[in-house]
Amino acid sequence: MKKSLTALMTAAFMAASLAACGSSKAPETTAAATTAATEAAGTEAAGTEAAAADTTAATEAAGEETYTTVSAGKLTIGTSPDFAPYEFYHMNNGTPELSGFDIDLAQKIADEMGLELQVVPMDFDGILMELQNGNIDLGISGFSPSPERAQTFDFSDVYYSGGQAFVIRKADADKYKDYAAFDKLPVGAQTGSIQMGLAETNTPNANIIGLAKVTDIISELVTGKLEGAFIEKAVAEQYIKNYPELEIAWDVEYDTEGSAIALKKGSDLLPKVNEVVNQVLSDGSMDEYITKAQELASDTDNVYEGQLDANGQAAAN
Repeated sequence: MKKSLTALMTAAFMAASLAACGSSKAPETTAAATTAATEAAGTEAAGTEAAAADTTAATEAAGEETYTTVSAGKLTIGTSPDFAPYEFYHMNNGTPELSGFDIDLAQKIADEMGLELQVVPMDFDGILMELQNGNIDLGISGFSPSPERAQTFDFSDVYYSGGQAFVIRKADADKYKDYAAFDKLPVGAQTGSIQMGLAETNTPNANIIGLAKVTDIISELVTGKLEGAFIEKAVAEQYIKNYPELEIAWDVEYDTEGSAIALKKGSDLLPKVNEVVNQVLSDGSMDEYITKAQELASDTDNVYEGQLDANGQAAAN
């Protein structure tokens, strides 16, 4: 990975420091889109720009909707690129590009809003924090809209209905038949995820180990440092294609199935986000995004999952 990301993605790598330090500066919220020139005589560009900068709620100007976003003219999303086929890096002639059906959906939302998409890669457990702090507009990373999360955040309609899985090494299939077999053994789950809650519920007597990235969980499983792991089913299925020594031992019961987009409470983006979500579901676009993502994610020689630095290199842990 010698080449840097495209110009659109370069600024996004600032998120690595956001997630690493665990705190963020206070947001500076401005109107998302530049206000169109008004019809009133004598109004000049300076007045238009001032109006855009001072706008803190969605307005309607010259018949076009504008939106409240953290950066004028941009839709900023936070995502964790270790979650194929949702989001990951695919090498395009040596250049890593963020791919996955979450990324395609985000691009569609930005296009429909008339905004430039700005993607900020970060660890999964930092996304909701950055959203709450007002540093990103949307969190798109296979979020399950659990009742606990819904107390703090708004969620879009579900755009993908998946499931949960418990993953082990294939060689241990006869050894492990139920959760009780994992008492006192190391079991992994992604920090801050629904899967961590599933681990605590289903394997309370295991040595539960939280890891920031699914790639780390897979590595620990393959090398024997973990005996089992709770992973979102579509993601688990994708990793198993690349690591045939692993298998899904069984599906994990979970009441709130499906993925939704996370927004800050009261965000004026929610109606448009839902409009686009339902549009791509009804016209078949979401199926196309998923198929494309699965194909790219299966191109194992050209897939990288995890953080990259500003030079397009694998970020140090």
